Amino acid sequence: MRLETPLKRRDLLDRSQRVAMVGASANVLRPSYFVFRYLQTHGFEVTPINPGYPEIEGRRCYPTLEAYAHEHGAPDIVDVFRKPHDCPQVVREAIAVGAKAVWFQYGVINDEAIRLAEEADLDVVVDRCMKVEHARFDGGLSIAGFDSGVLSSRRRRSVR
Repeated sequence: MRLETPLKRRDLLDRSQRVAMVGASANVLRPSYFVFRYLQTHGFEVTPINPGYPEIEGRRCYPTLEAYAHEHGAPDIVDVFRKPHDCPQVVREAIAVGAKAVWFQYGVINDEAIRLAEEADLDVVVDRCMKVEHARFDGGLSIAGFDSGVLSSRRRRSVR
């Protein structure tokens, strides 16, 4: 089911802990690195999935979702930082390992991959950023994606 409303996306983030980030990068200038670090520091267990690295920021990097799931079980969310034409295969792997949701980052749009995920009854988020959505719900960003001006030393209570 495609999660098109903010309330549905917030619910997904609130009930999720383990994120397998397909296409994570060790390059600090890449968006996937920034999102990886943000999610790690905000209560998520984020594991990089990229055959090009042995580890990122001290976290073992797995070459495939299958290798990750063999050791950790199914991820709650598969966060996808890949080119759109790679997405159907990523979704097939996510389905095979029993993932509960697939999150396609900004610009990662592939109709076949979305259809495959929805047909497998996965929660699907398309053309959104997990970091931006989480920060927005946590008081760090407004609905437009800008700083809300809310200052607090307290983080929103988590239900994890």
